Amino acid sequence: MIDLRSDTVTTPTAAMREAASDADVGDDVYGEDPTVNELEAEVADRLGHEAAVFVPTGTMGNQIAVRTHTDRGQEVLVDREAHVYNWEVGGLAQHGGLQVRPYAETVTRDGRERGVPTPAAIEEGYVDESVHRAGTGLVCLENTHNGRGGLAIAPERIDAAAEAAHDRGVPVHLDGARLFNAAVAHDVPAERLTRNVDTTMTCLSKGLGAPVGSMLAGPESFVERARRNRKLLGGGMRQAGVIAAPGLLALDSVDRLAADHRNADRLAVGLSDLPGLGVVAPETNIVLVDVADVAESAEAFTERCADAGVACTVMDETTARFCTHRDVSEGDVDRALSLVAEALE
Repeated sequence: MIDLRSDTVTTPTAAMREAASDADVGDDVYGEDPTVNELEAEVADRLGHEAAVFVPTGTMGNQIAVRTHTDRGQEVLVDREAHVYNWEVGGLAQHGGLQVRPYAETVTRDGRERGVPTPAAIEEGYVDESVHRAGTGLVCLENTHNGRGGLAIAPERIDAAAEAAHDRGVPVHLDGARLFNAAVAHDVPAERLTRNVDTTMTCLSKGLGAPVGSMLAGPESFVERARRNRKLLGGGMRQAGVIAAPGLLALDSVDRLAADHRNADRLAVGLSDLPGLGVVAPETNIVLVDVADVAESAEAFTERCADAGVACTVMDETTARFCTHRDVSEGDVDRALSLVAEALE
């Protein structure tokens, strides 16, 4: 099976397994794990933030960030396709007691909704606190934008959205689960994409290939409060150096994400040559395919692909997602294309 469901399916390298075995460890809740401390300092430096905290998952990192930034009842401005809104089990309401206000969509010159608000969209969605209304407590951005096909949001658009939010006294959290993919796509340091946001979550798994772990970074005072919320949500870890050590190695593999992007381009071109498939040109490692003309549903299409030996996922009723990653070679892409063609016969 050629697994193109997600970059979350990557397996740790031999070097990562060895690093886990040899890691210096201590009780992280007490701040005594030297490997975790090293990882937190390294990520904070790379993202241009003062501090960082290691968390088990990206979802937990986002939920800790939202809870730490806001007061219960406040509104959070998000894109309607945002991961924090659609794919985190209603955590904004369950954990934060928050209301969600999707901001107005803005189509750019390339005809694609970018999933990041313009200053005008933030102004339109912003609500003043009053005796009647809780007000806007947070703006959430996402880069790359998973739900919109792995779009790499340009730093200037992040800057403009953050400035508009800050002008109204509203903090900005960036869901950067695949932030390093965006940095590679724009050929900029990751810090350039996080420079003007208040906090950033980024994953060490996915394309970077660590077996587990994400980071939440921001001001020191914020991270101190976030550690308490990590404990509240059950994320306090003990001898976590065994999973932090592979994360340190994962940070050394950022440049190789470009290979995943090239493979996604190769996959997209090949899929677009197959009759009936509507392929969206990828910007990073995610390829969205409209299958309405070849199958009764995306679910039926993915089942046919799986039967042929290619695993992909359902994004919506008529859209399937293919995701390239470290464990998929150029040869695997070519083989996958042949197998999908067979599935469509």
